[in-house]
Amino acid sequence: MDVKAPTFPESISEGELTQWYKEAGDYVERDDVLADLETEKTTLEIPAPASGLLTEIVKQEGELVESEDVLARLDENASKPVEEVNTPVAAEENEPERIEGRSVAPSARKLAEEEGIDINTVVGTGRRGMVTKSDVQQAIQSKSTEQALTPPRPEVIPEEPVQQGMIDREERRVPMSRMRATIARRLVEVQQTSAMLTTFNEADMAHIKQMRQQYRDDFERRHNGTRLGYMSFFVRACVEALKRFPAVNASIDGDDIVYHGYYDIGVAVSTTRGLVVPIIKNADALGMAQIENTIVEYSEKARENKLTLDELQGGTFTITNGGVFGSLMSTPILNPPQTAILGMHTIQDRPVVQNGEIVIRPMMYLALSYDHRLIDGQEAVQFLVTIKGMLEDPARILLEL
Repeated sequence: MDVKAPTFPESISEGELTQWYKEAGDYVERDDVLADLETEKTTLEIPAPASGLLTEIVKQEGELVESEDVLARLDENASKPVEEVNTPVAAEENEPERIEGRSVAPSARKLAEEEGIDINTVVGTGRRGMVTKSDVQQAIQSKSTEQALTPPRPEVIPEEPVQQGMIDREERRVPMSRMRATIARRLVEVQQTSAMLTTFNEADMAHIKQMRQQYRDDFERRHNGTRLGYMSFFVRACVEALKRFPAVNASIDGDDIVYHGYYDIGVAVSTTRGLVVPIIKNADALGMAQIENTIVEYSEKARENKLTLDELQGGTFTITNGGVFGSLMSTPILNPPQTAILGMHTIQDRPVVQNGEIVIRPMMYLALSYDHRLIDGQEAVQFLVTIKGMLEDPARILLEL
């Protein structure tokens, strides 16, 4: 039986095989994780399609893999070795070890001991932060580079202080991950292939803050502990605004405009490996609690690198929230083939004029980047003003006004 890579969607052309957890000759059980495959959007676990003997590793670590490529071969008719049946310890030899609370692959621990590397200083990039053999190899390479860059110390330490120009300056060169390289390429491409502009506005968040404070406890009790956040208001406001401005929910395909009759909203999530954008499918059919639950679920999956290709595929409009990091204003970059993206920012008390008086209000800057090839400036401004109106008067969202 061939163990194949999954079928990639059109937006993903290939992936990189980053880690094998089994070796040729190992007996594996159905659904055992055999390897990790890193694509430009997420890292996929390759499960064993059946129980059997792993007879051949076709694709090695570091090789590029295309859709449905054969990764390994499995003999499903092979019987489980007697020693593995009678000796439970044998089945655990390849299991990750726990060293001071960290998950470490046995091969990584062995290599670290042989090379004199402190395993506690190695950053784990494997599944759930596990330290893999390749992580240790990277640490060995970094150590060698550091030694090569650092001149030998003199035996006698001079009494005079070291001058500023004599301070050692270290450099470390590491290859980009597949995801980071793809992010870099796509960011450059969107700048070169779209006529991107950004329009700004600001929203008074007082009513939403008051509503969250007033109904927070009731909301959590009614929806089994689900917290009422800001993002659900923005998702609902964007859906209602997209209904009024179909071009903002459209995409460009060659010389054609594709108008989408559904509202799949991407929510940008930051991870240690890069930015990912899981998609809330059919957001117009979801209630506030469902939206909040979906966002929490996606955030947890993103941190654990568990997002599936289906959860990352598609999307007609994207929301990104730089405010969680303290950003006051930014110009978000489009997520092609989408033609618009909304940027949220930090809420800050600022003096504003209302009814002829200066008052302090919790204000948020909003930024809408859009592709001017499809969306006119007037349409973009009106779209953002519509969102502003719904945020400042949340009842308009429920009443679809």
